[in-house]
Amino acid sequence: MNWEALLSTRRFKLQAGKVLASQAPATLEAAAGLRSDFHIDHDRLVFSSAFRRLGRKTQVHPLASHDHTHNRLTHSVEVASVGRSLGNRVGAMMQHAELLPAGYTPFDIGSVVQVACLAHDIGNPPFGHTGEDALREWFRDPRHTHLLHGLSAAEQADIRTYEGNAHGLRMVASLEMYGNEGGMRLTSAALGALIKYPWTSDAPRAQARGKFNIYRTELAYFEHVAAELGLIRKGAHEWARHPLSYLMEAADDICYAILDLEDAVEIGILDVREFEALFSHFGETERLWHTDDPRQKCAMLRGIAIGRCVAEVAEKFMMHQDTLLRGSFPGKDLIDVCAPQIKETLLAAKLLASQKVYRHRTKLVTELASYPCIGTVLDVLVPAIHTRLTLGEDALSARHQLALNLLPAPLHTEQGLYHAYMQVLDYIGAMTDNYAANLAREISGVGIL
Repeated sequence: MNWEALLSTRRFKLQAGKVLASQAPATLEAAAGLRSDFHIDHDRLVFSSAFRRLGRKTQVHPLASHDHTHNRLTHSVEVASVGRSLGNRVGAMMQHAELLPAGYTPFDIGSVVQVACLAHDIGNPPFGHTGEDALREWFRDPRHTHLLHGLSAAEQADIRTYEGNAHGLRMVASLEMYGNEGGMRLTSAALGALIKYPWTSDAPRAQARGKFNIYRTELAYFEHVAAELGLIRKGAHEWARHPLSYLMEAADDICYAILDLEDAVEIGILDVREFEALFSHFGETERLWHTDDPRQKCAMLRGIAIGRCVAEVAEKFMMHQDTLLRGSFPGKDLIDVCAPQIKETLLAAKLLASQKVYRHRTKLVTELASYPCIGTVLDVLVPAIHTRLTLGEDALSARHQLALNLLPAPLHTEQGLYHAYMQVLDYIGAMTDNYAANLAREISGVGIL
C-alpha cells in the first residue's frame, strides 16, 4: 500500500444499483483553502442526526442520571481530539521523513483520523455492547430459527450478529444524508481509517475475532473504496487494514481505558486514590498535592497520561510503518507494541474497570433489563415482517399491521426478507437508550395508563 492512494479524497455514490465515483463539487471555501475534503467529512458527520443521537446512548453506564459521566457523544468527541493529536504528530513525523505525498500537510493526517474517530461509534445500538448482545441473542434463539429460513448462510450471519462496527459503515455509507445513494459520501481515506475489521461476517477472520465491519448490504460499496485505497486483498471478502485505522483504534483504547475510570470516581464507584495509583507514575504529579478536589486530580492525571500515550503511540506507528503498509503488522494493535509502562498501565486500567466498574450492581441491573426491552420490540416487529414477506399482506393480523406501522419508513418488501430484517436492525440500532426503554414499556402495555 502507498500513502498517495491511502489518502484518496474520492467519494462514491450509488446510482441505479451501481457504485460510481462522486467527486464533491468545487466550492469557494475549498478554492480558498478554508475547508478541505476532510473538513467536509467532519462537518457531514457532526451535523448528522446519527451523530446527534449518540448524546443519548450508553458509553458505560446505561441511562446514567449523573450529569458528568460520558455518553457516546462526549466519548466520540474526546476520542476524536486524541485521534487528531495522534494524526497531527504522525503527519509531522512523516513530513520530516519525506513520506508525506505532495499536496498533503500533517494536519490532513490528523483530520482523517479525527473523522474516523468521530464516526467510530456511530453504529452502536441502545445500551452499548449489551444492546448488541441482546439483538444477537434474540435472533440466535432456537425458537426464532424458522424466521431465518430462506436466507443464505452469509445473510443469516449478518442478521444474527448485530455488529456496531458494521452498522457504523452502514450508517455512513447507506443510511445517513443520501439514503441508499452512498450515504454521507465520505472520502475514501476517511472510510478506510474507520474500518477496524475489513471483512464480512462469514469471513474466517470474523469467526476467529468475533468482529467484522462489512454487511452484505455494503460489500459492493466497500469493494470500490478498497480498490481506490489500494488495500491489500487477503481473501474473497477480506482486506488488510488502512494504516490510519490503527491510530483511530489507539485513540479509542486510550480514552476508554482512562476515562471510564474517571467516570467511576465521579459517581463514587472508585476512590480517587485508586485512580492516582494507576497514573501517578507518569510523572509531573507535584501539582496534585496542591488540591483536594478529586475531579481536578483526575483531570490532571488524565491529561498527563493521554499526552504520554499519544507520544508513544505515534512513535510506534512510525517504527512499524513498513509492516503497516505491507498489511503484516505483527501486533494485536499499537498499544500492544508500546513501551511496558504505557501498555501495562492501560491493561491495568482495563482490568480495574472490568473488576469494579463493569460489574457494579447499578450497571448490571440496567444491562439485564435491556434484554427484555429489546426483545419486546423484536417480538412485535419480526414475526409481522416474516408473515408479510412469506405469506403476503392478506395473512397479516390486526396486531401485525399495527406493528409494521412502527417502522419509520415503508417496509422494503420488494428486496426480500434479508433487507427487511436489516431495516429492523436499522430502526432498533438507531434508537437512543431512552427511546428504546420507553417504546418497550409502551408496547408491552405497562405504559398504557
